Amino acid sequence: MSEPMDLTDSTFEAECAKHDVFVVDCWAPWCGPCRMISPIVDEMARDHTGKVAYGKLNVDDNQGVAAKHRIMSIPTLLVFKKGKLVDRITGAMPRQTLEPKILKHVG
Repeated sequence: MSEPMDLTDSTFEAECAKHDVFVVDCWAPWCGPCRMISPIVDEMARDHTGKVAYGKLNVDDNQGVAAKHRIMSIPTLLVFKKGKLVDRITGAMPRQTLEPKILKHVG
């Protein structure tokens, strides 16, 4: 999958369980740092096709998942491995900082 999929409260669990490594970008439209990190997530989704799947969750529209995972600040990336939450990365950062944090969960 070369683009992040849009997730909702109702599709979140099934998508997390479906992929070996799944990264969820929790964001909101009014969030400046979220807009900074979004193109980085899009690039990594293209570059990591076949290794890591990516999704995006608008926390304003999907407060159930945000509450369940205690998303207190955004952007927050949730990293799932075989449906289990294994990492949480909070804050905007450059790709060279973010990418190794994700790829360490592959393999």
